[in-house]
This record gives sequence, C-alpha cells and structure tokens, in this order.
Amino acid sequence: MAIALDPPDAKCYALVPCAGNGSRAGTEGPKQYTVLAGRSVVAHTLAVLQDVPQLTATLVVLAPSDAAFEAAAPDFRGARAWVERCGGPTRAASVAGGLASLAARGARAHDWVLVHDAARCLLRAATVQRLIAACEGDDVGGLLALPLADTLKQAGVDSRVCATLDRGGKWLAQTPQMFRLGRLLEALTRSGAAVTDEAGALEALGHAPLLVPGEPDNFKLTWPADFVLAERLLRNPS
Repeated sequence: MAIALDPPDAKCYALVPCAGNGSRAGTEGPKQYTVLAGRSVVAHTLAVLQDVPQLTATLVVLAPSDAAFEAAAPDFRGARAWVERCGGPTRAASVAGGLASLAARGARAHDWVLVHDAARCLLRAATVQRLIAACEGDDVGGLLALPLADTLKQAGVDSRVCATLDRGGKWLAQTPQMFRLGRLLEALTRSGAAVTDEAGALEALGHAPLLVPGEPDNFKLTWPADFVLAERLLRNPS
C-alpha cells in the first residue's frame, strides 16, 4: 500500500491490545487487571498515554466477553478515550481489529498508530513523545527498544548452556511501536498470527523499522517477580 511520506495533517493514535489472559503471570485473572500501588496495571498504562498531547485518542481493544475493564479503569473516559470489544485469539488479530475500528472512527491510512502493551505500565509520557519525534518524519516508523547489555546464552538439553551468542547489534523490542495505519494493517493481514510484534510484521514486508532507544523500566509484566518490581517502582517513582 502506497503511503505518502510525512503528510502534514497526519494524526497519532494509541492502540492498546487488552484481550489477553496473561497465563504466565500467575495472577488470578487477566494480568492487566492486577492492582499495583492502588490502581490496575492497565489504568496506570492508560493514564500515561492520556498525558501525551500528540495523541488524538487512545483505543483499548478488549475481548468480546470482557466485563471487567470499566471497573478496572474508571478514569479512562472522555473524547480521547475509546473502547472496542473486538479482540481476537492472538495479539495480531486484536491489533488488526483495533486498526479496523480506528479506520471506522475516521483514522486514515497515513495516520500513525502507536501500539502499546497494556502490561507495560511503567512507560513515561516523555518517552512516548521522544518516539513520536523520532518517527514522525520517517517513511517506515519505528519502535522503542534497548540494546542488549547482558551476555546471551543458548539453552540446550536440561536447561544447560550449549552456546554463547554474539550480542552485537541485538536489541530487546519494547512498545509503543509506531507505524502508519494502512501499512500496518496490510502487514498484519499478510503475516497472519505468527508475528509477535508489529515491527515483525513490517519486517516481513521488507521494511526496516527505526530502533529508538527506550528505558529499562519500560518492561512488560510477564512473570510473578515482574509484578513485585513494578509495585515497588510505582510506589517509589524517584
């Protein structure tokens, strides 16, 4: 799909897939509804996105059967707060459904969409603004990421090391990931459910997304220990 480079009227939207069940987190329900520092994980996430003035709106994509979101995020309301129960069985399906919903609400193919994990609740508004500034003039778009700092090991039989891998040039992908709506929808449609992030779908079409340095504390809550650390950081942000 041909997308005009840097149209002067391009808008930015955030899209938050929130239809997963967080099976690895060890929580009683979906991990995005776990309460940390007096608020649900997703409520912390959405509060940050609401503080980014460049975002025209934030769309949360829920599972069709979700009956918990409104109670978990009571402050997510107003003209810039959108919700759709169009989530699918995979992240890619939920994001594609959200992109179609944004288009139905008036977003255009050349508008930017910043896809962000609901479970990355330690994101900072200034970091989102830095991503937007880095990508808004780019033909492809990009993502927050961290250069790999630790030694990288390959596991073999019985969780024993079978190789040490070269960490040079390797980055850990984060979110938000920022791409044009039309191009991202095309990429997800062609790539199917196998892709694990939006940048991967763009890469499959031959594009090279821009790597924008992120922050170490913008980690995704996945394992039980992540929730303990996030609670401590949310209570003591300094």
